[in-house]
Formats: sequence, structure tokens, C-alpha cells
Amino acid sequence: MIPIRDTIVSRHYPVVTHAIIAVNVLVFFMQPHGGVAARVFTYTYGLVPARYTNELLAQQFSLFQQVAAVFSFMFLHGGFWHILGNMWCLYIFGDNVEDRLGPGRFLMFYVACGLASGICHFMSNPSSAVPVIGASGAIAGVMGAYFILYPHSRILTLIPIIFIPWFIEIPAYFFLGFWFIIQFVSASGPDAYTAGIAWWAHVGGFIFGIVALRFFGLLPDTHEKAVLSSRLERKRTERLQIIRPAMAPDSLDLYGELRLKPHEAEAGALKLVNIPWGFHPRLYRVVVPPGTVEGSVLRLKNIGRVIQDGRRGDLLLKVSIR
Repeated sequence: MIPIRDTIVSRHYPVVTHAIIAVNVLVFFMQPHGGVAARVFTYTYGLVPARYTNELLAQQFSLFQQVAAVFSFMFLHGGFWHILGNMWCLYIFGDNVEDRLGPGRFLMFYVACGLASGICHFMSNPSSAVPVIGASGAIAGVMGAYFILYPHSRILTLIPIIFIPWFIEIPAYFFLGFWFIIQFVSASGPDAYTAGIAWWAHVGGFIFGIVALRFFGLLPDTHEKAVLSSRLERKRTERLQIIRPAMAPDSLDLYGELRLKPHEAEAGALKLVNIPWGFHPRLYRVVVPPGTVEGSVLRLKNIGRVIQDGRRGDLLLKVSIR
């Protein structure tokens, strides 16, 4: 299952979420990716539990390196697919949690989740000399917070069936709950320490995100949230929108709503809509012409109901400007 996006639209631009993604990508391109240099770099700035429990090994590193590794490990990645998967999950779930906590509190929350995931991994195998890197534990904490804040959100998920892409909406509590069960079962299995994945870091980060959410929610809002609120407010609706069509009993047409911001309606826009209807491909391109007004109807031909003689209705999207 590959998550594509959630159905909760954040009210403000997720500046911290995007900044964290940018830092991770920048570090990824700066770190060495092969040979002795890569192994030395990963061992120095990755999280190696044995560096803190084995006195002889600890002597090989300076105090700064020992402290820095506790933070730096969550910004390093071992390969393209590693960073792509992590940053994509942060992109999907981070904006809504940041929207609820505010930029300042979200940044503290994210770092705290990363630290907690590292501690959990350390406690699960304190003598391990294998370096652990990646933002997975911190992002797991964000996913845990999302699990509590938006349990009834829906996750648009791609399920590839052979060569046919099948898009389906899955409730967030089921998607994230299933993900957590996989992490826990994998962490508890006999091959947990040979798979090269810090399963307990994922488990610990997720649980910490759930528990710590209440504490961070009690912290007072910083002044920057009020100041940046209007500046960070989104000027556009989401590019990909989920349309749940309704239908009239005496019509072949389907009816839905397309959300736009005033600027998009005035200047025109290009949107993608996903129609969870049947098993045919359900991703469509919608061109919004300039000067569109509230209540306008956009017609997508031949996407409606089909009857036996082959006739097919259309999808009528009523424009809602917010």
C-alpha cells in the first residue's frame, strides 16, 4: 500500500514540514554514498548504541561527536528509496500536525519524537555496533499524532494490482494502525536485529507521538504562530481533490463539488480529481477556466453512470469558492 495523500486540508502553509524535508534532502546530497568515506561518516554521525556502552569504543569519538550523533542520525539516509519513502510520509502527515500545533511547537515535537525513537532503539539493543540512520522514528511520532488528531481522515492509497493502479480511500485509523502492527510484529520477530531496520525506533516513535501530543498541545502558543498565521495561510486548494459523487435516481449524471480559492477562480487552475466509483481508473484532469464564479458547473463527459444500451452520463462539478 502506497499512501498518496490524505483528505484533511491544512489551513496554513507547512513551513516547518517543508523545511525539515529540505534539510534532509540537502544532507542526503552532501553525505558520501559509497566506499570507506560513507562507512566512516555513517559510523560517526549515525546512532551506534555500543558507542555509549562500550568504553573502548567510546574513546574513539569526541564528546561533540557523541552528542551530535544523538541528533544527526535522524537527518541521514542510506539511499534514494530510503529518503523518498520517509520524506513522502512526512509530506502527507506532517502538514496537518503542524497546522494543529503551530510551527514552533511542531519543530520541538518532531525533534523530541526523533530523540525518543533513538532512545527506544538504544534500550532494545544497547550493545549493537550497527549504525542506525533515518528520519523514520521522528516521522513515526508524527504519524502517531495524526492517528490521534485525525482518526477519521481518509488516506488515498495506491494498491498496484499487477500493472493496474487501484486507488482506494482507507480510514486513517486503519491505515496507521495496520502500519503500527507491522512495525511491532517485525520488532518482536526473531529476525528483528538482522533485517537492518530499527523496528523498535518506529514503535517507540509512534507511541511517543501519541503520548507527547497532549503535553505539546498544552504548551502556550508562541507569538510567531499569530504573526505568521495570515502569511502562511494557503492561497490555493489542494492539487488533487477527492470527489465523492452523488446521483439522482432519474439521471445518468453524477454530481460533486470542486473547491477553489478566490485567486484560483479568477486566474484559472488545473486540478486532479479522484472519483472513488467502481473499479475503472478514477483519476481525472480538470481545467478550471479563468473567471470562474461561485456555483459554476464544470462538466466532465462520460464519467457518469452506464446503462445497458451503452449510454453514459457525465460528472457535474459545482464550484465552491472558499
